[in-house]
This record gives sequence, structure tokens and C-alpha cells, in this order.
Amino acid sequence: MLAKNTICLWYERDALDAATFYAATFADSSVGRVLRAPGDYPSGTQGDVLTVEFTVLGIPCLGLNGGPAFPQSEAFSFQVATDDQAETDRLWHAIVDNGGQESECGWCKDRWGLSWQITPRVLTEAINDPDRAAAKRAFDAMMTMRKINVAAIERAWRGAGG
Repeated sequence: MLAKNTICLWYERDALDAATFYAATFADSSVGRVLRAPGDYPSGTQGDVLTVEFTVLGIPCLGLNGGPAFPQSEAFSFQVATDDQAETDRLWHAIVDNGGQESECGWCKDRWGLSWQITPRVLTEAINDPDRAAAKRAFDAMMTMRKINVAAIERAWRGAGG
């Protein structure tokens, strides 16, 4: 059953592949019901995947195979809080090394163009520090990174250099 509120993600034609990848990569993720076209239609044929219900990190989603009209953009992203460098590395590399692309400050894109923020919890804690000088040091360190380096953020936060 479709949740009351579901994030609908537009894919050109690979919603099932994307959902399967997310389910294999992220905890509390799974692939649910797949709706296939009951007949031919202008951009496809009977049996083509139209939609896929899936969950990513506990968030209900619907993948819609809508064609090339609306590509993904950075205007939407999943922000994933990681507990340590190992989890940060695993998720970052799962996305980037499987046809994805690196970006700045912990952002990357998967092979379908969907943006992900792989954000260690220590980074969020550091840039929210009431000591604004410490927060700025951590923020400035982050601004030099692609994948977040937890140890470098912690050093900057403490004032021990990047």
C-alpha cells in the first residue's frame, strides 16, 4: 500500500534498477511493488516498468519511469547522516564508484543523476557549535573537501589545523 506521503522520483527508464541499487546500498531500504504497463503506450510497450514503490533509509519513495523530459537536479537530494569515516567511505564509494559523480562538500550524484549528501554527524555537530570560531574552522575545512574527511573536520573543529 502506498504511504500517505511519498517522494516521487522521476527516472528516464531505470527506476527499478535505481530502487534495487538503493535497497542493496542503504540500511532500512527495500523494493516494493512494481507496476508494469498493462498495454502499449506512446513511449513504451506492454510489460514495461511504469512505477516502482521502494524505501530508502525508511523514506517511502515512488520511482516513475517518465522519460527524458525532467532530469534530476541538485534542487532535490537525500542527506544521509553517517556515524564515522568507514560508513562515509562505504556510502560515498557505493554511489561514486557505480557510475556516479563526485561533487563538493560531501555531495555526490548517483548514475541516475540523483544527488546525495553523505554527511558525517560530526560535521553537522561541528558547524552548529555555539563557539562560532570553532564552527567556522570546521566549515572552512569542509569547503575544501569533496568526500568529507572526519579526522580533518575534527582537527579543524578543535583548532588543530586541517
